[in-house]
Amino acid sequence: MNKKALTEADIRTKFIMPAILGAHGEKWDVMTQVREEAYFTKGRVIVRGKIVKRGEARKADVLLFYKPNFLLAVVEEKG
Repeated sequence: MNKKALTEADIRTKFIMPAILGAHGEKWDVMTQVREEAYFTKGRVIVRGKIVKRGEARKADVLLFYKPNFLLAVVEEKG
Protein backbone atom coordinates (compact mmCIF):
# COMPACT_ATOMS: atom_id res chain seq x y z
CA MET A 1 0.00 0.00 0.00
CA ASN A 2 1.41 3.36 -1.04
CA LYS A 3 0.85 5.72 1.90
CA LYS A 4 1.73 8.75 -0.22
CA ALA A 5 -1.39 8.15 -2.32
CA LEU A 6 -3.68 8.16 0.75
CA THR A 7 -5.45 11.24 2.06
CA GLU A 8 -5.01 12.53 5.60
CA ALA A 9 -8.41 11.12 6.58
CA ASP A 10 -7.47 7.69 5.16
CA ILE A 11 -4.23 7.60 7.15
CA ARG A 12 -6.04 8.62 10.33
CA THR A 13 -8.75 5.97 9.82
CA LYS A 14 -6.45 3.10 8.84
CA PHE A 15 -3.37 3.67 10.98
CA ILE A 16 -3.74 6.24 13.75
CA MET A 17 -7.22 5.45 15.14
CA PRO A 18 -6.59 1.67 15.41
CA ALA A 19 -3.36 2.42 17.31
CA ILE A 20 -5.19 4.78 19.69
CA LEU A 21 -8.28 2.61 20.22
CA GLY A 22 -6.59 -0.80 20.40
CA ALA A 23 -7.38 -3.94 18.46
CA HIS A 24 -10.87 -4.38 19.90
CA GLY A 25 -11.52 -0.84 21.13
CA GLU A 26 -10.50 -1.62 24.70
CA LYS A 27 -8.23 1.39 25.23
CA TRP A 28 -10.59 4.38 24.72
CA ASP A 29 -14.37 4.71 24.64
CA VAL A 30 -15.19 6.25 21.25
CA MET A 31 -18.52 7.65 22.44
CA THR A 32 -17.23 9.61 25.47
CA GLN A 33 -13.43 9.93 25.24
CA VAL A 34 -12.52 10.50 21.58
CA ARG A 35 -13.36 13.40 19.25
CA GLU A 36 -12.07 13.73 15.69
CA GLU A 37 -11.60 16.93 13.68
CA ALA A 38 -12.58 19.16 16.59
CA TYR A 39 -11.71 22.70 17.65
CA PHE A 40 -10.12 22.94 21.09
CA THR A 41 -9.61 26.72 21.35
CA LYS A 42 -11.59 29.71 20.16
CA GLY A 43 -8.40 31.57 19.24
CA ARG A 44 -6.35 33.97 21.26
CA VAL A 45 -7.73 37.39 22.11
CA ILE A 46 -5.91 40.25 20.38
CA VAL A 47 -6.34 43.72 21.91
CA ARG A 48 -5.14 46.88 20.17
CA GLY A 49 -6.38 49.99 21.91
CA LYS A 50 -10.17 49.74 21.96
CA ILE A 51 -10.30 47.13 19.19
CA VAL A 52 -10.63 43.51 20.28
CA LYS A 53 -10.66 40.50 17.96
CA ARG A 54 -9.93 36.80 18.08
CA GLY A 55 -7.11 35.03 16.34
CA GLU A 56 -7.44 31.78 14.45
CA ALA A 57 -9.12 28.89 16.28
CA ARG A 58 -7.01 25.76 16.77
CA LYS A 59 -8.26 22.46 15.38
CA ALA A 60 -6.90 19.00 16.13
CA ASP A 61 -7.23 15.74 14.28
CA VAL A 62 -7.99 13.76 17.44
CA LEU A 63 -8.82 14.89 21.00
CA LEU A 64 -8.61 12.39 23.86
CA PHE A 65 -10.58 13.05 27.05
CA TYR A 66 -10.03 11.42 30.44
CA LYS A 67 -13.52 12.46 31.60
CA PRO A 68 -16.05 14.83 30.04
CA ASN A 69 -14.50 18.33 29.83
CA PHE A 70 -11.12 17.00 31.01
CA LEU A 71 -8.87 17.14 27.92
CA LEU A 72 -5.95 14.77 28.21
CA ALA A 73 -4.23 14.77 24.80
CA VAL A 74 -4.26 16.47 21.43
CA VAL A 75 -3.16 14.36 18.46
CA GLU A 76 -2.13 16.25 15.33
CA GLU A 77 -0.36 14.46 12.52
CA LYS A 78 1.81 16.59 10.28
CA GLY A 79 1.91 15.95 6.56
